Formats: sequence, structure tokens, C-alpha cells
Amino acid sequence: MMPPRGAVGSCRRRRLAPLNEDNGRFLLLAALIAAYLSAGATVFSALESPSEAAAQLRWNRTLHNFSRIFNISLPELRAFLRSYEAAMAAGIRVDALRPRWDFPGAFYFVGTVVSTIGFGMTTPATVAGKVFLIVYGLFGCAGTILFFNLFLERIISLLAFIMKACYERQLRRSGLLPPNFRRGPAVSGVGSLVGWKPSVYHVMLILGIFAIALSCCASAMYTAVEGWNYVDSLYYCFVTFSTIGFGDLVSNQKAAYQHQGLYRFGNFIFILMGVCCIYSLFNVISIVIKQILNWVLKKFECRCCPKCHKSSTRLSRRNAITPGARLRRHNVAMDADGQYDSDTEGRRLSGEMISMRELTASNKVSLAILQKQLSETANGYPRNVCINTRQNGFSAGVGALAIMNNRLAETSDSR
Repeated sequence: MMPPRGAVGSCRRRRLAPLNEDNGRFLLLAALIAAYLSAGATVFSALESPSEAAAQLRWNRTLHNFSRIFNISLPELRAFLRSYEAAMAAGIRVDALRPRWDFPGAFYFVGTVVSTIGFGMTTPATVAGKVFLIVYGLFGCAGTILFFNLFLERIISLLAFIMKACYERQLRRSGLLPPNFRRGPAVSGVGSLVGWKPSVYHVMLILGIFAIALSCCASAMYTAVEGWNYVDSLYYCFVTFSTIGFGDLVSNQKAAYQHQGLYRFGNFIFILMGVCCIYSLFNVISIVIKQILNWVLKKFECRCCPKCHKSSTRLSRRNAITPGARLRRHNVAMDADGQYDSDTEGRRLSGEMISMRELTASNKVSLAILQKQLSETANGYPRNVCINTRQNGFSAGVGALAIMNNRLAETSDSR
């Protein structure tokens, strides 16, 4: 039974648009984020709106009582409160606080700038300071993002090294590896270790446990030193480590602390490690979200003709090279029984062999990439990324997704 003409046309347009899957993933993610934002707004509005209304009512009652008791008009009282709000914005507080713009205070400020935390407790008031902040933040934020990416690369490599050592030990115990096996060039001869990469889910679990342990330790310190309750300390750790930085709670703001030098050093270490860890965890979670999006897209993929079903498994990877794709677009024909017109055409569609005519027709693909893909198809494992490969001085790119794609198992099949 032949599919409808409109359905065949939609399949052909799908194959002619190489970025169709990416566009679909982007639109699906945008829709999910919009729904996520709407759900979050609904929940927070239901939770916080009654408290806001009650606080506003209490403030109006207090304001009127103060105006009546001290015989001060409401306009004068509101003008005084506006002056107080301006002083708050400039960093002036009723309680004694440390200076905002001495060197330690300024260092704390630039740390919140380049890490994109931005508590808002300290802000430049002069025109020169605001102009300098624009230039300083442009290069500082870019450099810090690069630092986070390189930290992510190293923490993933460290976890991969440890997990691979555990995997090798498991293979030795099961007898699949010789007792005298050593890492090195011989690893390529061991089929169970060729192309091995750690699972993104295991890495996410390890990073999640480390982030929770780090937050619990930091919260214990903030509870003891700052006087916050433990829940507020955990809340501050997440807001700070994730670089949200509301500014309602800010550490290290009092004029003096007991063991002040030690506390400032511990505060710096906890914030640095927490931001790096949460940044890495967010990127790993984004890979898991991408896998979910790919799974959803597969549910909506084209099922209108048998040819799409037969080629879907071989064309699942976005970066896969399809030999003879141009010729097949115009010359492939199938009879009613599902058989191919020629044995050559059958070989092309199954991916078993490539003729010289097909090879020369794919003029945009180098011979090295074709040979690499054929080797992967024959061996049945994802392409092996050499950890020594360097691009512009970094391992296969510096972006977070590039690092994940090269070092985690589930990202090699669909990018």
C-alpha cells in the first residue's frame, strides 16, 4: 500500500532539512521552559502572596500608628523612609557593618561580579565606577565561564578515571581481563574497554551527592557564625552556589567575627567549590534533559512510510554520514513486497558496502570520516575520542556540551 502523496512529501522535506531535529528540540525545550515558568509562578504566587498582603497590612498599620503617636504627617514620614531606602542602597545599615569599599570588601564585590552571583549588597555609586564595571564585568564573566568549563572538564576526567579503574577491577574479578593487564596502548586490544565512557547518570549521582555534602558542611558553618537557622543556611548555599544571588541573606557582612580570617577563607573556599560543583551538576542535568527531549521527539518522528522505518535506526545519530545520500534521494525505488530494485541498492541502504561511485558522489565528505564511520558500524561501539586530541589548546573544545559529548557515554549516540 503506497503512502499518501502529502505524507511522502512531508518525509522528503524532513530528510532535506538537516537541522529539523535540532529545531524541534529547541522548540520543544522552549515550550517546556515556558510551561515550567508558568507552573513556578503559580506555585510561588499561591505560597507567597498571602504573606505579602499580610506584611503590607501590618506595615500600613504601623506607619499610621507612628504618625499619630509622634504627630508626624504621613508625607514627611514617607520622605524620611525614602531617604533611608537610598542609604540602604548605598550600603548603609543601622547595625555596624564592615566597610564596603576597602580592599577586602571590594575583592568580595568583584568576586560576586565575575561569578555572576550579584548579591546587590554593594553597588557602584559613581559614574566612573559604573562604566568601569561594564568593561570589567565583560571580560571577567567571560574568563570565569572559561574557568568553570575547564573545571568541568577536569572533574569529569577525574570521575571517568576513577570509574574506569573500578570497572577494570570488576572485569578482573569476573575473569574478563588478564591479571597482569596494565593501562596503556594495550587497552585498544581489550574489547570490553574500547570506547568505554562513564554513564552520565552515574556522574550526575556523584556530583549531586558531593553538592549536598558541601552544602550541608557550609550550612553548618553559616549557622554557627552568622546566627541563621539551618534551613536559611541551606537556602543561602543554593542561592549562592547556583549564582542566583537574591541578596536577602549575604555572608561575611558584619564588622567583626570571631576568627575572622579563618571564616573569610572558609567562606571563599565554600563559595568557589560550591559554584564550580553546581555549575558542573547543572550541565550534567542538562544532558539528561536533552536525552528526555530526544526520547519525546522519537515519539513524534515520521511513521508514514516503510522507508522511514528502515532508515531511522541507521540515521539516528545527527553526525552520521550517509553514503550515496544524493543518489539515493533520486534513484531509490521499492516494489510492493518491500524488496529493493537491485542488490547494490540494498547494500547501500543497509550500510554494508560503499562503491567507488558512491564515494566519489559524496564530494563533501572526506575519506577519513567515511572510514571512521564504517569502523564504528562494524565494531558496534561509539566513536572513541582520544583524550590527547587538542583543538586550540583544549580537549575537543571548551564548551560545556562539547566536554560532555566527549566524555560521557549517553551523549555519543545523539547530540
